[in-house]
Amino acid sequence: MSTTSREVHLVARPAGVPSPADFAIVEAVVPEPEPGQVLVRNDWMSVDPSMRGRMRDVPSYLPPFALGAPLDGAAVGTVVRSRSRKLREGDIVWHHHGWRDYAVVGAEETHRLDTTGVSGADYLGVLGMPGLTAYLALSEFAPVHPGDVVFVSAAAGAVGVVAARVARHLGAAAVIGSAGGPDKARRLVEQLGYDRAIDYKAGPVGPALRAAAPGGLDVYLDSVGGDQLEAALDALRTGGRVAVCGSVSQANAEKPVPGPANLALITKKRLTLRGFIVLDHLERWPEWIALARGWLEDGSLVSTTTVVDGLENAVGALLGMLSGANVGKMLVRLHGAAA
Repeated sequence: MSTTSREVHLVARPAGVPSPADFAIVEAVVPEPEPGQVLVRNDWMSVDPSMRGRMRDVPSYLPPFALGAPLDGAAVGTVVRSRSRKLREGDIVWHHHGWRDYAVVGAEETHRLDTTGVSGADYLGVLGMPGLTAYLALSEFAPVHPGDVVFVSAAAGAVGVVAARVARHLGAAAVIGSAGGPDKARRLVEQLGYDRAIDYKAGPVGPALRAAAPGGLDVYLDSVGGDQLEAALDALRTGGRVAVCGSVSQANAEKPVPGPANLALITKKRLTLRGFIVLDHLERWPEWIALARGWLEDGSLVSTTTVVDGLENAVGALLGMLSGANVGKMLVRLHGAAA
């Protein structure tokens, strides 16, 4: 029996801010799984900032999206046909063939998930790569010590909503977050575990950060770059630590963007800056899942998501995420998946 699937294709490489015209939804017949493969009905799809960089035809840590072919990305789905001894029909799996209704996937490309007490969607957010990113950043690459003051940019995003809770577990004395707009800034403090919040759209970040952390910072988790990195370098105390996992302020730039003007402070203050890509550290994922499930159970970690329904609305979800429309992890729900 053949299966028909809708797929989201990239049909043009955006110049500057992407638009709906750069994408198309295409129907395709899904091949039958071969030995060692499974047919997965995608239930949840991840929407990630890194997708913007892959729309350019330039080398990076992930290959660029091909024109006229399906996008890909993390997804959680249900095995509906299996030709693998490792997976059975009904198993819930994580894989990287999202942006389509159905996918044929090699069993070795999947991770079977334990959804006892959690949602499969959690493995794309708080239990997934965003959660692991926050954990590695603040426990290893810019380690938080008891009593530290921590600053997190993009604090209302998928990584940021986990970072505040991780910093607290590691003993931070204060956690400061930046977000765009007064509503997001208010939610950081009222709902997402931050002590103080900066609305970076309200004015220059430097003075706002000095007011929020008059004694200086010890740790900065940077997803933004640009003026927020510059402000953090000014505010960091001697021996401060920075973990860099993104630079979304440059996402739509068509030419190289000048770096912060105060990089000499790295030497003067003996700062440590460490860039990292979470996909290089997947061996740490089970460690994070075990820790985070316990925190979810005791309420000290909360799953925060923005959910858009239907593959037909996936491009809108992507464009919305790139413009800051989400709080927490942006997800697309397919086939009436349970929350």
